Amino acid sequence: MLLLALLWGSSFFFYKILVAVLPPVTVVLGRVGIAAVAMNLWLLATGQTVPLTNGRWLGFLLLGFLNNVLPFILIAWGETRISSGMASILNATTPIFMVAVAHWGTHDEKLSWAKTAGIALGILGVIVLVGPEAFAGGSYIWGELAVVGASCVYAFGGVYSRRFKDLPPLVAATGQISGGAVILIPLSLLVDHPWGLPMPGTGIWASLLAIALINTALAYFVYYRMLATAGVTYISLVTFLIPVIALLLGTVFLGESATGRAMAGMAVIAAGLAAIDGRLFRLRSTRHQSI
Repeated sequence: MLLLALLWGSSFFFYKILVAVLPPVTVVLGRVGIAAVAMNLWLLATGQTVPLTNGRWLGFLLLGFLNNVLPFILIAWGETRISSGMASILNATTPIFMVAVAHWGTHDEKLSWAKTAGIALGILGVIVLVGPEAFAGGSYIWGELAVVGASCVYAFGGVYSRRFKDLPPLVAATGQISGGAVILIPLSLLVDHPWGLPMPGTGIWASLLAIALINTALAYFVYYRMLATAGVTYISLVTFLIPVIALLLGTVFLGESATGRAMAGMAVIAAGLAAIDGRLFRLRSTRHQSI
């Protein structure tokens, strides 16, 4: 679980390095494109392939758009305006949006009082993070809203992912990444005109390879191995650790500072995630019964 938190948490660190030199869409194309090549080679080595029927490919395109293209671009663009630590905290609201979307988009994941309380706390945490200065304008507010928007899109992607439960998890993930790469190639050519960009230095290439191969391809492998052995409920605890990893990396290596408001917002969002997870409520109930 700590390894997965490190893999996902450090992606915010690499985004911050990359968007200082490259435009966001090109950064995301590098991440998704390189990861797609690696994951398809991985599948071929294990004797598996991504199904190529028309219906499946359309589904993979939409899944890649919801889980990779749009949220990755929003986070990368957001980090041109806010710190990597702030982005990671705001992105931690994804499970909070997911329970709300799942209530309307599924028949078996309805809201409970605990989940409703978690959503309310998550919204309050975002309000604390954004702060009253938002009403004074400034470019950073758009960066914060972009990352919150990415969290909301992830929620729709998570619910739509249920349609691929009949496929082996790594096959579905590879199809998703491949679909995202197919969308990003023409989008990058249209938006960023990458042929006119200066050639990145060695450090940027290393960061791009890291975010693609380590934070994406390897992270998927670790995630699905954990899914098979530990289950979704245990993996959900990673959400609490990702902002801590991102804040540490941003503070130590990027010179970012964790403000009191950021820590307060993270605490409120963490309380919302705990309410949704339900462990604390069950633990409290068990203690009362034992007393």
